[in-house]
Amino acid sequence: MESRTFLYSFIKLLLDKLGAIFLLIALLPLILAVSICIYLEDGRPIFFRQKRAGKDGKPFLIFKFRSMKKGADKDPRSLFVDERNPFLTKVGRFIRKWSIDELPQLLNVLKGDMSLVGPRPTLLYQVKKYDDFQRRRLLVKPGITGWAQIHGRNELSWEERIKYDVWYVEHKSLGLDIYILLRTLPVVLKAKGVFGIKVDKIAFPEESI
Repeated sequence: MESRTFLYSFIKLLLDKLGAIFLLIALLPLILAVSICIYLEDGRPIFFRQKRAGKDGKPFLIFKFRSMKKGADKDPRSLFVDERNPFLTKVGRFIRKWSIDELPQLLNVLKGDMSLVGPRPTLLYQVKKYDDFQRRRLLVKPGITGWAQIHGRNELSWEERIKYDVWYVEHKSLGLDIYILLRTLPVVLKAKGVFGIKVDKIAFPEESI
């Protein structure tokens, strides 16, 4: 069992690094174009950075393309981001719809803070409120996409997300990771579940796939 776990962890790490490098190179024109559009519409910064909980709850700095106007974080109305949020820029609304705002997290994968597949990283204050069952989602690195993301994304309630994430932790395998990656593209192209439901406005600020 230990040898299988080691082999899975090694292959997963290798695929994370190679996959992140490949995607960064392949998507470089898109990344540059989005960066220029953000700058032209609302100036700097290009990236949104925020502390999130990683494996075992260890804090790390997550990267996203900035999709909201400068100073939006000082207004409580920015906590819940739906498609009508007045703080979303024009570019921001577009990149959120197609999950392009998450592409900078490939840098987090290269740094080793995240994986391509895993539970989405949540805010530090949320982790402090976890019970024993919920803390099980912290046993693996957070991911850019995951089991919950291909089963509803932000339309899921907090309890549903946790159950999907813990199920993934208990059944993780190379085959499951590949399945999730293959299912992610159709989910993104449908642009369904990008924006959360109102009941999650406190639990899930600044979240998407």
